[in-house]
Amino acid sequence: MFDSYGPPEVLRVKEVPRPEPGRGQVLIRVFATTVTNAECQMRQGKPVWGRPIIGLLRPRRRTRTLGMELAGEIAAVGPGVTRFRAGEQVYGFTAFSLGAYAEYACLPETASLSPKPANLPHELAVAAVDGASTALFFLRDLAGVRPGQRVLVNGAAGSIGTYAVQLAKHLGAHVTGVCSAGNAELVTSLGADRVVDYRTEDFTAGPERYDVVFDAVGKSSFRLARRALAPTGVYLSTTGLWNIVLAVVTRLRPGPKVRAGMSVRKHEALAYLRELLERDGLRIVVDREYTLEEIVEAHRYVETGHKRGNVVVTV
Repeated sequence: MFDSYGPPEVLRVKEVPRPEPGRGQVLIRVFATTVTNAECQMRQGKPVWGRPIIGLLRPRRRTRTLGMELAGEIAAVGPGVTRFRAGEQVYGFTAFSLGAYAEYACLPETASLSPKPANLPHELAVAAVDGASTALFFLRDLAGVRPGQRVLVNGAAGSIGTYAVQLAKHLGAHVTGVCSAGNAELVTSLGADRVVDYRTEDFTAGPERYDVVFDAVGKSSFRLARRALAPTGVYLSTTGLWNIVLAVVTRLRPGPKVRAGMSVRKHEALAYLRELLERDGLRIVVDREYTLEEIVEAHRYVETGHKRGNVVVTV
């Protein structure tokens, strides 16, 4: 947990009483969680527009235990719970409830929880929650990717990007992945038809035109990427309030569109992904694994910006 915004060192492991599930809640014994860029940002109090949610000057009491992805076991259920039973193995997303950096977490039974893929250990299942469901939301639900379309994924070696490459191929697209040369072999192995090294080539300056440009790391912009979009192309980005404004503006005029949204309710996506994972239809990329006691080191590593896929924390 953490009491003030700052570098990774503000995080500490602290003994607290085990929570008890209230009406309509489930208590989850957490076996694994992850560290993502989102949690590193929240730890720093960023973005500033998010401060009303997480705390203006310091984190609110309910947001002081970070962690949005979890995999574990239902330890107990509160009164009125019908969706889950004690002993059931689950994986899911806590959203703004946070709290996955802990041995136990209480969530409403209506939260984004699903039975865990039966063929995966918790350490792998947890790495297939937010990245995979976010990629699915943007590509399938927002962009409506269809067979034969050309899709470019910027940040193809990250936690969202590794799934975006695979899911775009699953949806029948021709996929170009943008990453460093050191990650080109990984991205190709995930199914990319072409790989662009961002250090030597600007994908927005080339002759290729794409039906979808998905910026999975928030390092591009619609202003730049529209040069690489087909006349009816779609630009997607996982970050930036400005893209919500652009989504409204571009809807009203001809030419490429911006589509924006947030993947928060993941019930259907987790069930869909569970089926894919159980038939080995998705590869899970885990870069490093830490223990909860090493949470500071895990945050330090994620902040380097060089992680491949996911960073898992075992509890």
